[in-house]
Amino acid sequence: MVSCREEETMDEEKETIRAASEEISRQFKTLIDAKDLDSINQLQHLILGRLQDSNAVLTHFNEYSERCYADVSSDFSKNTRLLKSMKSDLDHIFMKLRSMKSKLMATYPDAFPPLIDCNRKCDFIDEQLNLL
Repeated sequence: MVSCREEETMDEEKETIRAASEEISRQFKTLIDAKDLDSINQLQHLILGRLQDSNAVLTHFNEYSERCYADVSSDFSKNTRLLKSMKSDLDHIFMKLRSMKSKLMATYPDAFPPLIDCNRKCDFIDEQLNLL
């Protein structure tokens, strides 16, 4: 429990702080000219108007972008699935071609001597494509 003496001390501290705050605010008022305050106030309103205009433009642009994205999103997803399917089909075709090529080379090694350099180039291209 707070005694009367402690309560009086707290009240005195509050009163001292209040008086000091009033004195500081009075001194600040004498430091700044009213015309300067009006000028600052007008500049702040001008900046506020510009920021509100910018915000409206950005909001409009975001809404437009959202509509455009919604329009192309389904096409983009469909085309992505198509490309992935095409890649897997081509991978399968190249795998079959490599298998057939190796079987032919094993069966008829003398029949395709100029293809050895071509095979190296094809293997290099295949490796590069697989990196993608």
